[in-house]
Amino acid sequence: MNVLWNARADLWPKWEGPLLRETAGFANIVHDAPDPAAIDAILHAPTGQISDFSPFTNVRLVQSLWAGVERIVGNPTLTQPLARMVDPGLTAGMVEYCLGWTLRLHLRMDRYAQDGVWRNTCIPPLAAERKVTVLGTGALGSEVMRALARVGFDVVGWSGSGRPVEGLRILGGADALPEALGRAEILIALLPDTPDTQNLLDATRLALLPQGAALINPGRGTLIDDDALLAVLDAERMGHAVLDVFRTEPLPPGNPFWRNRRVTVTPHVAADTRPTTGAQVVAENLRRVQAGEPPLHLVDRTRGY
Repeated sequence: MNVLWNARADLWPKWEGPLLRETAGFANIVHDAPDPAAIDAILHAPTGQISDFSPFTNVRLVQSLWAGVERIVGNPTLTQPLARMVDPGLTAGMVEYCLGWTLRLHLRMDRYAQDGVWRNTCIPPLAAERKVTVLGTGALGSEVMRALARVGFDVVGWSGSGRPVEGLRILGGADALPEALGRAEILIALLPDTPDTQNLLDATRLALLPQGAALINPGRGTLIDDDALLAVLDAERMGHAVLDVFRTEPLPPGNPFWRNRRVTVTPHVAADTRPTTGAQVVAENLRRVQAGEPPLHLVDRTRGY
């Protein structure tokens, strides 16, 4: 089968070895398509050159190399099956990021300035005494929840559908969102970018968080009303926000998040597709398509992910 690489050329050296190794013997990966009808599948990132998918009449799979698909799912020329990237390496990176920052905020590690002052009057609670809420209970959110639960945190998940996840406590639907936010001493936002989630954390909902709550957002920058977040931070209603994703990236130097002492900016490093493990996901889906089987992790166009 002929597979078109539709991503930035500078990414190819990282993917070349793993992809060629995993697809050896059954896939021919090409970098241009003089005859679009000869292409059977497309490996896609939003940085690729092709945005008009209509000429690719025989393509049976568009495999995203990114976990997020919001920049392609609304493309009116895309009628072919679209699959999300659910990469074990990306998931592990997200789990480590969320667990690390949750522990740092939980233990208040940043209060120990190296200034000669002996601060031993405030002993942190145990993880079991700290309530954490994870917004988004898909592949990433559920694994983050499991990691937090293994450490001992009192963790609850919330999603719009409320679909059960084995072994985890899940709240669902708009009516349950106030409960999920009201208990969240630490809130982790891992929802996708859809019309229903944009500005979900607005002034009204941020006001539901407990006094001094912390926020970790490695999900999507559009989930948060930036002005509302700055207002609750400046009013000292919230203790801290760790932000990894933004509406504009790179985050402009003049953005007020850089200057706010209650904000930690990280440069979209929480999780990335790892070519070694991502190539295995790609190869499995290409094999399934070649065998006439449905691909894994197909996007629901009506839901946007």
